[in-house]
Amino acid sequence: MTAIDLIGVPFDGYGRAGNQARASTVLREAGFAAAFAGHDVVDAGDLALPPGDAARAPGSGLMNERALIEQTRALREAVARSIRTGRLPVVYGGDCTSLLGSIGGLRDALGDAALVFADGHEDTMPLDVVEDGEAANTEIALLIGLTGHFAPEVLRQRPLEPEALAMVGQRDAHWRLRFNVGSLRDRGVWLRDAGETAADPAAVGRQAVAHVTTRAEGWWLHIDLDVLDPLEFAAQGLPGDDGQPGGLSWPQLTRFALAAVEKGGCRGLSLAIYDPDQDPQLFDAARIVALAGGIAAKL
Repeated sequence: MTAIDLIGVPFDGYGRAGNQARASTVLREAGFAAAFAGHDVVDAGDLALPPGDAARAPGSGLMNERALIEQTRALREAVARSIRTGRLPVVYGGDCTSLLGSIGGLRDALGDAALVFADGHEDTMPLDVVEDGEAANTEIALLIGLTGHFAPEVLRQRPLEPEALAMVGQRDAHWRLRFNVGSLRDRGVWLRDAGETAADPAAVGRQAVAHVTTRAEGWWLHIDLDVLDPLEFAAQGLPGDDGQPGGLSWPQLTRFALAAVEKGGCRGLSLAIYDPDQDPQLFDAARIVALAGGIAAKL
């Protein structure tokens, strides 16, 4: 039995009141806590965040910056507190910017940090290149210090070393090419793209963990659900956007995640990028809960 803290994140990168800001509430109502049955579970509810703001902040150019700053601070404190007391934080809802606080909290608690990052994108856009101001396009660049000169101080902590990062499932090469942004693989970061991951998801999961555990005591598993093919998971991205084809299937993502967690050493988990406004029948919510349940069985 593992002691688990559930932490909901009611954050939307575009400052919308619904969409990803509703994800944690909808998942909770769909039985997210019950997915961890058999463990010692404490549901901390949602973080208290300021109202969303779609305006771009002066300086950084980021949308919803005030809520982003508060999310980062609150998660850093909550994650560090959870790990220091021997518990495992599970962060759900919102988008990939939850990593800015979660990885900071992991490092505060353990003295170092490592990340297994499953995502359809590398999320390394420099702040001066991010075209729409959505911070979820740039959080990996912030975490490892590739950008951030214009960011608020709380976002410039660089809690992660590139050598302690394993990236899985990316398929955004053509999109990055539009902005002349290269791949972290060219910088020596361990990366297995969507095709490589789909070929043997379980092996990639084990290899990713083996890589990061040579760099840090404990590691964090982050799953951005847009690592899934939009035909498998429609409730991702912006409404009306068909997404990028070629992502993983649900069985492939499940095999990857279970193999990774089964290797041991996972000290935290996050699930992000679910838009319940695009899932009126809550079919995708049920699949997310089932994925969480599979992971929980391996903890």
